[in-house]
Amino acid sequence: MTDPSLALEFVNIAKKFDDQVVCKDINLKIKKRQILSILGPSGCGKTVTIKMLIGLIMPDSGSIFFDNTDIAKINNEEDLSAIRRRISMVFQGAALFDSMSVFDNIAYPLKTFTSLSKEEIEHKVFHTLDLVGLPEAAYKNPPELSGGMKKRIGLARAIITEPEIILYDEPNAGLDPINTTRIIDLILMLREKFSCTSIVITHDMNVASKISDNVAFMYAGRVRKTGTMDEFRQSEDPIVRGFVLGDPSVLLTTFGGF
Repeated sequence: MTDPSLALEFVNIAKKFDDQVVCKDINLKIKKRQILSILGPSGCGKTVTIKMLIGLIMPDSGSIFFDNTDIAKINNEEDLSAIRRRISMVFQGAALFDSMSVFDNIAYPLKTFTSLSKEEIEHKVFHTLDLVGLPEAAYKNPPELSGGMKKRIGLARAIITEPEIILYDEPNAGLDPINTTRIIDLILMLREKFSCTSIVITHDMNVASKISDNVAFMYAGRVRKTGTMDEFRQSEDPIVRGFVLGDPSVLLTTFGGF
């Protein structure tokens, strides 16, 4: 990856589990500070694709370039840990440790990846809680939180190391419209505050419309189309139009079409 405007580049990425091909020939360029939404039907490879960015799943072939490093070629935990300081993921279910307080959940990456003092960690945790609007939740445990609060705490933990790239897996799944708006506002605010690049997996066309600089549509394990939301709305590709318009007669017939 030689283009300095790029944050990430996927080159011919492929992945299968046993005989099931999940991703094939993924090629995608993502610019710095861009918010890219990845759309597509369930099971088309979206979450697998972003998990490969932080080494939770390794591709079978191809390259993923980040800061002139090929993440797909990393084969030790130390180097993956260094990547995870710079690329953070907000999991769909928040993935909080129920046995730990909110404070300790958010502090966990700092204790794992840095040598900050106890006082420095405390300052950063409360500052981050302020950013997501939940300073009063520090000493609660996750089971005491609502779904929307858990999402924001998961986001706080993801941004505590001030990553260059934030990955969001269905950030508003199961949330009401008010909490969805909160999450949208946070995604936009964090891009402005940290100048980070964001990749958002979503099925929600309203969310994608409000946050996206660019959109990638995945179908049957491949990136079928990239472009702006306006370009997607005007697309003549029947599969793309079927998804954008929510037309089940197009989306639910075949899972191929290449």
